[in-house]
Amino acid sequence: MEAPKRPPITAPLAHRIDAGAQASQIAEAIEATWLEIHVALTPIVGERGLVALYKRSLYLAASAHPWLEGLHEGVQSKMDLAGLKAAVSQQSSADAAAGGCDIFRAFHDLLESMVGPSLTERLLRSVWALHPHGPAAQDKIT
Repeated sequence: MEAPKRPPITAPLAHRIDAGAQASQIAEAIEATWLEIHVALTPIVGERGLVALYKRSLYLAASAHPWLEGLHEGVQSKMDLAGLKAAVSQQSSADAAAGGCDIFRAFHDLLESMVGPSLTERLLRSVWALHPHGPAAQDKIT
């Protein structure tokens, strides 16, 4: 049996930003994605569960992006999206996008290891879906 097709991990950002977006725009897209994840998952894993996944995702992504180091520290009862947004905004556009994608990849992998690929896909479907911003240029159907 063939494994279910995984959504591209860049989807949460690709559909929210244009090519050539500034780091501040990428930071806003990352923040918006986390807010959507919060809405989608808090009823299922609870606030503390989501915060734990957020912290661990930051920690794991920091191994490839040292500018993320320490952001997970001090996070207790809610996600520090303002701190993450500030850190992302200070990076180059390429580093901001790569760091954001790695955070979401770590989050996706953690959630998948807990509940399996099928349920992870269903839980994150609304977050990974196309947004009013529209599909990325390479995804447009002509």
